[in-house]
Amino acid sequence: MENRFIITVNREFGSGGRVIGYKIGELLGVKVYDKAILEKMTEEYKLSEEELEKIKAKKVHWWDDFCNFYRQFDSFGKSASEEMRMVTSLRLYHTEAAIIRSLVKQESCVIIGRSAFHIFKDDPTAFKIMFIANDEHRIKRVMKIHDMSRFEAMKMMKEADEARETYTKNFSGTSRYDARHYDLVVNVSGYDEDKVAKFIADIIRKKYGIK
Repeated sequence: MENRFIITVNREFGSGGRVIGYKIGELLGVKVYDKAILEKMTEEYKLSEEELEKIKAKKVHWWDDFCNFYRQFDSFGKSASEEMRMVTSLRLYHTEAAIIRSLVKQESCVIIGRSAFHIFKDDPTAFKIMFIANDEHRIKRVMKIHDMSRFEAMKMMKEADEARETYTKNFSGTSRYDARHYDLVVNVSGYDEDKVAKFIADIIRKKYGIK
């Protein structure tokens, strides 16, 4: 497919990066993958989204994955719940990566989160973006969206940031905040989301020769 491209969107929790990612997809006329990937994962493992996220946020210990790998050869006759306890974040990562690669094979798209910036780190057709924002911008946004107190918003932000950073370090061996992973890092504090989306969409059009 000519001019096929992949836009990966990483973002700080509460920055508004997810919303901007969807707006970019709309402006470019391509699909945006986010929840759809999670839905495929829940079907695969018969787990809720919350359970998947807890597994992904858990720090990986090489011995746990080593034991779980060999335990699979002695899994005959175990119940479904016992099988699910053997799921590790490493296994989830590889399944998620396979799902994402299958989705982008035939079409251009925007992928929000899901460690896509790392999955496509060596893909020349990928344009990797990181959205950040100052704490005040994020706190106010989380308070408004989730109708919660400032303390609750700060707690939610801290937990989300730690979980995402842990997951990234588990498989990339580096920080998601390392600017070298991205083609573009944007601080969206105080900026209109529509204008940011249009600015980035214009950059992508020029880069990939899209009319």
